[in-house]
Amino acid sequence: MATEKAPAHGAPSPALRPEVDMKMPGPNLFGDPAAGGLPFPPPTAFVPGIPGAFGAATNPQGGSGYGANPSPYAAPGLFSNDVYYNQDDPPPFHENEEFDFGLDNKNIRRAFIRKVFLVLTAQLMVTFTFVAVFTFVEQVKMFVMVNTWTYLASYAVFFVSLCVICCCGNIRRRHPWNLVALSVLTLSMSYLVGMIASYHETDSVIMAVGITAVVCFTVVVFSLQTKYDFTSRYGVLFVCLIVLIVFSILCIIIRDRILHIVYAGLGALLFTCFLAVDTQMLLDNKELSLSPEEYVFAALNLYTDVINIFLYILSIFGSARGS
Repeated sequence: MATEKAPAHGAPSPALRPEVDMKMPGPNLFGDPAAGGLPFPPPTAFVPGIPGAFGAATNPQGGSGYGANPSPYAAPGLFSNDVYYNQDDPPPFHENEEFDFGLDNKNIRRAFIRKVFLVLTAQLMVTFTFVAVFTFVEQVKMFVMVNTWTYLASYAVFFVSLCVICCCGNIRRRHPWNLVALSVLTLSMSYLVGMIASYHETDSVIMAVGITAVVCFTVVVFSLQTKYDFTSRYGVLFVCLIVLIVFSILCIIIRDRILHIVYAGLGALLFTCFLAVDTQMLLDNKELSLSPEEYVFAALNLYTDVINIFLYILSIFGSARGS
């Protein structure tokens, strides 16, 4: 009688081994159901699909890559209408510094820059028209020399309109009150500049206008093209402005022609730097920039920079000639 061999340790008993039929149909790897069984889940049933990947349909309408019918193996509630819902809230707008508006933002910024320079051009045309009239018309020149109270009156109007534009944000952003306030400021400043020019010789005024035009055009073009950020030095320029004000008080006390020339030269240089900073504040890729709603304030900054450069250069010619 033959003895039965005991199975090795860990091997299944012969009586428990299933009979494998090689002809039995098995599940299809591509999800087709076998005879009498459930379909084998596709590889992408439990993971987010990638458009065009294995087992994931592409969505020509720009969907998430799932087909019209979601997978029956997906967890309920995660996918609805081919959209994956994230439970996390998006970050606040003011904290998302890398948010980009794209082409629309660039068009808005370009329109803002064009508007600023159009307003600035109109202001400068009005101002230098006053300068020409006060310089070449003798009757007007004699009138302003006799009636000096008009200088104080125009200065008061300029100061009030400047405070209104700088301190009242609702007025400088609301049309047409922003343009009305800017027009009043421009007319009062034009009268001040024209009255100051009437006390200088005609050739000095013409040379000052020419030098101012060349300097301002060069600085504006350079500031718009360079990659260096002048706005990061705004605090340094503000400190220099305070020092210049203290120096002007010293010039009032000490009546010296050389000291006045030095003061005028430093003032022209400082406001040239301010012109570069205020020009770059029109752009949106610098440390400091203005909102497109602040076109009146931006035009006012550039206007006062140009006028101060002109007055300081005119003061250099006047001090050099003893007028």
